[in-house]
Amino acid sequence: MRSFTRRHALAGSALALSLLAAWPLQAAESVVVGDVPFEPTAQVQGRTLVLNGAGVRYKAVFKVYAAGLYLEKKAATPAEVHAQKGPKRLTVTMLRDIDSTELGRLFSRGVEDNMDKAAFSKLVPGVLRMSQIFSEHKMLKAGDVFTIDWLPGTGTLVSVKGQPQGEPFKEPAFFDALLGIWLGHQPADWKLKDALLGKS
Repeated sequence: MRSFTRRHALAGSALALSLLAAWPLQAAESVVVGDVPFEPTAQVQGRTLVLNGAGVRYKAVFKVYAAGLYLEKKAATPAEVHAQKGPKRLTVTMLRDIDSTELGRLFSRGVEDNMDKAAFSKLVPGVLRMSQIFSEHKMLKAGDVFTIDWLPGTGTLVSVKGQPQGEPFKEPAFFDALLGIWLGHQPADWKLKDALLGKS
């Protein structure tokens, strides 16, 4: 009887250990939105960032792109996102073909709509350069990816299809201004804003 009880206890311990071993794998599953998988973490500047939230940008009934926001720690409001001093990443995967020049114009308008005129005027050169980056690519096709990284001590780095697009934007306020497109008081898509903040 004692031998049976011991074997039963050992079996129970083995089961518990196997469940514990499996837990990290289950907790680290990708988040899929718009058929696009977003990994639970991303490496930026040697730091591990966590996926704060991800969602789809709609225009009318059409899916335009899927976006994910990576931060050092979870944030539930734009103020909490802006307050974090470490690296940050916004990654966007196109869900349909779109004229890049038009996308650049929409981003410029999104920045302007979420800033007062005085603050926006200081960032006009950077906004124009951002529009130029996208216009040079002519067309972004479904599946193409671009990222916007905030790199402390370096600036804002824009990469398209995995390729950095020139020198980083040095203005400290530029990354937050870009985030305003999605997290500002007039976001491109309210549901996407909530999704990036982990609310859906």
